[in-house]
Amino acid sequence: MSVPQLNEEHRGEEILAVFDTAFGRLLAADPAAFRVKFRKMAASAFAFYRGTAGLFYRDLTEDPEFGDQPGGAYLDERTSRVWIHGDLHAENFGTYMDSTGRLIFNVNDFDEAYVGPFTWDLKRFAASVALIGYAKALSDEQITELVRVYADAYRERIHALATGAKSDEVPPFSLDTADGPLLGALRVARSLTRFGLLDSMTEIRDFERRFAPGGGSIELDAATRYKVLAAFDGYLETLPESSLARPDSYRVKDVVGRRGIGIGSAGLPSYNILLEGNSDALENDVVIYIKQAQTPAVSRHVTDRAIREYFQHEGHRTVISQRALQAHADPWLGWTELDGAGQLVAEVSPYAVDLDWGDIDDPEEIAEVVADLGRATATMHAAADDQSGESLVPFSTERAIDAAIAADEEGFAPLLVDFAHRYGARARADHQTFVDLFRNGRIPGL
Repeated sequence: MSVPQLNEEHRGEEILAVFDTAFGRLLAADPAAFRVKFRKMAASAFAFYRGTAGLFYRDLTEDPEFGDQPGGAYLDERTSRVWIHGDLHAENFGTYMDSTGRLIFNVNDFDEAYVGPFTWDLKRFAASVALIGYAKALSDEQITELVRVYADAYRERIHALATGAKSDEVPPFSLDTADGPLLGALRVARSLTRFGLLDSMTEIRDFERRFAPGGGSIELDAATRYKVLAAFDGYLETLPESSLARPDSYRVKDVVGRRGIGIGSAGLPSYNILLEGNSDALENDVVIYIKQAQTPAVSRHVTDRAIREYFQHEGHRTVISQRALQAHADPWLGWTELDGAGQLVAEVSPYAVDLDWGDIDDPEEIAEVVADLGRATATMHAAADDQSGESLVPFSTERAIDAAIAADEEGFAPLLVDFAHRYGARARADHQTFVDLFRNGRIPGL
């Protein structure tokens, strides 16, 4: 499979321009954090792809070789305007405990969620499959089959949901319904405990739990602590009433600062707050985090003002999107403002386990996992519609998507296969260009 060849120097300038738009202000404020971020991205083409959603959407909307504007294949007035994850790749799936107390395996990390064309999620995932397949030395034919498996599973689940399948016919992936690596992740999550999480972050002092020093915690001065607690008070107003059933549950015990970690959080200020939880027992304490929310890459390429003006700020956008896309979301999920910036607030969950691709090597097992992720993607897209409680998408997304695919059933999987191969090759070439820029000191500000 060929990919359009670009002059490496010209492509390097395009990559740097996207970096400046996406990271410029944060990079200037904390260059050290971005050195860590970029070294993680330099490790592999997939790590680079994970950290460059902005580049992906720039190519998807501005490069004629990859262009996917509304009005293109499978996109109409409705299917161009659905809740999407925004950064859907093969490593953005894992476990969480929903608000009913059930362990679920599904999509996680909604920092980039927005409203846009449903095919953007599918193409971003398909290209990630091509990158993982290449890294595992799978042939082009095997990669083609994996993307077809994903497309077929997505299509089947969307159709089932659109035609009124009962909930027990399309259950979520849980300890009762999952198998293979998904069940393995759920079992690992079940073995984890709140006490184990608390033991790793806190200690008992004077018969009360407090954050332990070190381990990335930053002690706050009085003025910053006051601002964070004021932001916490604002956050409480965004919680559903069911989360506030026991007033003592949100009594603050301690607050610390944290440095942004992970490929997506470099340079972002964040804070951890220790709360009483649902009982006086010390092992039931809860840790939540407040993190400055970012502008999602998708939003720079969706021009609909009604979508942009729907959200108060990026924290509000992240939470509303997650609640729309994820059934029975974290009961501690909310938003607030701090220093004029929108903040995301959620629990530091003891039950979060990401899907580990390290030991998934057999092509048949990979295909089974990819099929499950296709079903999970369809379930996510179907959740976020006229039944989600939000007026921004006032129609049945599963029916709209089902009808769009039905108009050209034969072309659906080949569209994703072709894109996966071509953009996978582009991402591998971009990774090498990025490494050369980084190691030769050509990224401004570093």
